[in-house]
Amino acid sequence: MTAISASQVKDLRELSGAGIMECKRALEQTNGDLQQAAAILQQQGLAKAEKKSGRAAQQGLIEPYIHGGGRIGVIVEVNCETDFVARTADFKTLAHDIAMQVAATSPRVVSADEIASDEEAALEREFGSRDQAVAAVSLLDQPFIKDPKMTVRDLIRASIAKLGENIVVRRFARFEVGADAERPDAAGA
Repeated sequence: MTAISASQVKDLRELSGAGIMECKRALEQTNGDLQQAAAILQQQGLAKAEKKSGRAAQQGLIEPYIHGGGRIGVIVEVNCETDFVARTADFKTLAHDIAMQVAATSPRVVSADEIASDEEAALEREFGSRDQAVAAVSLLDQPFIKDPKMTVRDLIRASIAKLGENIVVRRFARFEVGADAERPDAAGA
């Protein structure tokens, strides 16, 4: 068995966000291999995230985001279990990243469950297949703009594993200057 140094534990901790003892055990299990230990911690974190998914998330924050010199605006509500976690930098970063995602990709719903059954056929015609339609209109199923190898759902699960609480995107609103310009505005007529 390889002796695990404090610097190895520190490096893995910075990489994964896991606790000291979890990092040490993962490094011992992989004979000091940082990448394998990180993969083990990620798997453990995903399992923890699944266990937490049923817990109530009533705290959180509203994250505003303005893009394009004020041409696109987004407001997103992201919830967690405690106000303590809602005030952390990691949670605030997650909420900001989700708001940026909404600004960039213009999803229509938070999750595929919210797509009305009568809309599904029209979406499939518009996007070519159900999978492509879901990835286009469902925020949680979209590739994350900062790392397209993962979805927004994967990003949230990683945050759940790191922060130790259930996290839910409750709702969002996206505004774009001139987006509804083809519709006559009664106030402007």
